Amino acid sequence: MIDPVVLLAFIPAALALNLTPGADMMFCLGQGLRAGSKPAIAASAGISTGSMIHVALAGLGLSAVVAAVPWAFDVIRWVGVAYLLYLAWGAFRHGAVPSGTEEVATARAFRTGLYVNLTNPKVILFVLAFIPQFVDPAEGPVFLQFLIFGAIIAVGGFLINGAVGVFAGGAGRMLTGSPRAGRILGYLSGTIFAALAVRLAVLERS
Repeated sequence: MIDPVVLLAFIPAALALNLTPGADMMFCLGQGLRAGSKPAIAASAGISTGSMIHVALAGLGLSAVVAAVPWAFDVIRWVGVAYLLYLAWGAFRHGAVPSGTEEVATARAFRTGLYVNLTNPKVILFVLAFIPQFVDPAEGPVFLQFLIFGAIIAVGGFLINGAVGVFAGGAGRMLTGSPRAGRILGYLSGTIFAALAVRLAVLERS
């Protein structure tokens, strides 16, 4: 369905994008520091799931409508800002998640990653700007091509962001035996979440 040459051009481009430090990678870093490796992997899975939802909406044309309507775009953006600030407050207040509670934190981390991704309108703009460059209506159903390209990005992002989270989780687990270190990790992850909120707040539609 997709020209192999186009696919070979898309994969390294998608990999380069996945390797570029961004909001998703920083979020998994903060999640790993605060809650550990398993929640960080779950958060990465939630982010990738959110990416696939964005891709599906873009393929159906709904994301283009959202991106074209100023108030809808801004509503999504400010919901995302509020949610990230809520996460930052929780990290500042409670510190790192104590060792042994990763199983409880894992499901929550998946939902958190999903919500953070879905409320980031920058993902909408990225999907609308990047994937259509590789879609060719002559090669088959446009929606299916969107899903294939989106799946490549989502899988690559899951592996790379998850690896970053695992690294952060390993470092964090070695320190959470100390209450003071746990508080420091909480402040660090809270600062990351707050910085992501500020970054999203100043996002321009262009």
